[in-house]
Amino acid sequence: MVQTCIVRLVRHSLNFCSWKDRKIIAADLRRIYSAPSAEMAEAELDAFEEKWAGKYASIAPAWRRAWA
Repeated sequence: MVQTCIVRLVRHSLNFCSWKDRKIIAADLRRIYSAPSAEMAEAELDAFEEKWAGKYASIAPAWRRAWA
């Protein structure tokens, strides 16, 4: 699924996580889409993937597909 709108992409991402983790995930995603440059956004996405890949492996690839 490819999302082009940031709001829809965030909502789609939050569908994969538990209620307990939603605020933390949303804050980490905010660091990605509010990054001042594409390079920093990519670095934030890499950091997000490193932090959450074990628990929520499908979120970071969805963001990568949306930016492809």
